[in-house]
Amino acid sequence: MATNFPLEALKGTPDVLILQTLSRGRLHGYGVSRWIRDTTGKEFQGEEGALYPALRRLEKRGLVESEWGATETGREAKFYTLTPDGRTELVRGVATWRRYVAVMERALSVHVA
Repeated sequence: MATNFPLEALKGTPDVLILQTLSRGRLHGYGVSRWIRDTTGKEFQGEEGALYPALRRLEKRGLVESEWGATETGREAKFYTLTPDGRTELVRGVATWRRYVAVMERALSVHVA
């Protein structure tokens, strides 16, 4: 049974997911949200309340850049791209998450009497 988690369910989740999404190429906010939702089987919802503040925070840190452009439907939207610093942060973030998952797996695998 699937449980939908808000994007900010665990600290750092939005940043790593957004950076991973943008590692595939330039996208507008809705495209980022849709990719996260689809890729996680709708388990994580890229809701505006978490997504856009995270994008602004990443931009302020120099991890993503933005520019205005037209969507495939002709609407104007802000498009985001990953910077070289963003790629470095993504590698660091993925390593941290993998370590976290491994540690939690070990801890949760301990047989309780």
